[in-house]
Formats: sequence, C-alpha cells, structure tokens
Amino acid sequence: MAIVLVEPQGPLNIGSVCRSMANFGFTDLRLVNPQTDHLCEDARKMAVKAGDLLESARVYDTLAEALSDRQYSLGTTRRFGRYRDDFLSPDGAGDYLAELGCAVRSALVFGREDRGLLTEELDLCQRFITIPTSDDFPSMNLAQAVTLCLYELSKSITAGQKTTYGDAELASTAELENMFGRMRSALTNIEYLDVSNPDHILRTYRRIFGRAGLMERDVRVMQGLWRRIGWLYKQLDEEQLKAVDPDAVPVEDDSCGEDN
Repeated sequence: MAIVLVEPQGPLNIGSVCRSMANFGFTDLRLVNPQTDHLCEDARKMAVKAGDLLESARVYDTLAEALSDRQYSLGTTRRFGRYRDDFLSPDGAGDYLAELGCAVRSALVFGREDRGLLTEELDLCQRFITIPTSDDFPSMNLAQAVTLCLYELSKSITAGQKTTYGDAELASTAELENMFGRMRSALTNIEYLDVSNPDHILRTYRRIFGRAGLMERDVRVMQGLWRRIGWLYKQLDEEQLKAVDPDAVPVEDDSCGEDN
C-alpha cells in the first residue's frame, strides 16, 4: 500500500503522516510535487522516530507517475460532484482493500491541504473515500485524515480477510490510462463522445470500470475492441475518400487483435 500526498504544503503535516504510517506499519510514502522541503527540520521533528520514512519518500512530478505501478487507487475527497458517487467510508475502504488482497498493488491518495484533489487527479483513482464529518465543520487536517484512514486500513488488514481475486492480476494504472486513451479516441471518432468534452461521459465509464476492478486480460480485451472500432472507422473514412478520389490508396492496418 502506497500513501500518496499530492502537493503537500506543510512540512509539519508531512512529518506527522510519516509518524502515523510508522504507527500502523505502512512504509511506502510518495510525494507529488511537494510545495515545501519534506526533509526540513520541522518535518523531521514531527516524524520523531519515523525519520527514515522521510528519507525514503519518493518524489514525483505528477500523480500519474506516482500511480503508474499501482493496480488500484483510492482517492480521498469531499467534493460530491456529478461523477463522484458510491463513496466509501474509511472502514468500508479498509474492508474493500482487504477483499482485494495484499497482493494487489494499491494506493491511498490525499490531496492538497487547501483544495484537495483536482477532477483530473480523481480520474486516476478507481474509488473514492470520504470521511463523514460535521456539516458545520467538514474539513479535516491532512495528517489527521491520513491517520484515521490508516487506522481503519490496518484493522481490516490484520483481520486477515481473504482475497476474492485469486491469482488474477489487476491492471496497473498505466495500463488503464492507456486503455482510456484509446477508448476516448475510438468513441470520439464515431461521435459517441462529444469532441469538445470527451471526458463528460468517459468519467462515468471510469467509475463503472473502477468498481469492477479490471484484470490485465480485461484491459487487453477492451483494447482489442477500441482498436477494432478504430479500424472500422478508418475503413469507412477510406471509402468516403475513394468516393471523392477513386485513385486514393488505402493504408493497410491489421492491428485489431486482442493481444496486439
């Protein structure tokens, strides 16, 4: 389980997160474009004896890079937008990840202290976590939110719940994003997606596939579908071109199989 902080602004929060991670046995800290020096004295003081986690923290330019090797990511948010439904509570998230099993490379993603995760960053997460707080004072301190979530995850992990995925491998974030890229192109070409805003509908598919938990083979099958749609669209385009110019020469393309 990787703990990912996106553009953290406070060194005290980063140090506190390291201490909480050590408390509950988590060791993989990833920082995306931190807005402060995570190795400064303030961070080290708050980390106390978890300074080694500060030292070993990996820094990335983008969230996509930080999640590229992850198979399942949970993003934390309080933004109840049109494409964000079916939220998990921290304890529900713990149970859900325990069901996936410890072999699944997962990540827990936290946003900026002042504005959380952006929509494009939430797109990279398969499910969302929200902490049920008072409507009068809903926002939590970053380190406190991380601590609460890690506590619930730790409870579920130590409960030893069995995985329901057997030996099958979930697709990585990089594989999923490649598939969504092909999907966007294919469905935009056939005018299913609005060319001016293709993500409008695509985000609904992200949620559907996210809840399903796509395996590597699932992604290969879907990639074959998008390639086939692309190939058919190209054939139609060539037929239209030949209707205008009979001497036009079509370009061969046989890359529509599942494993290409």
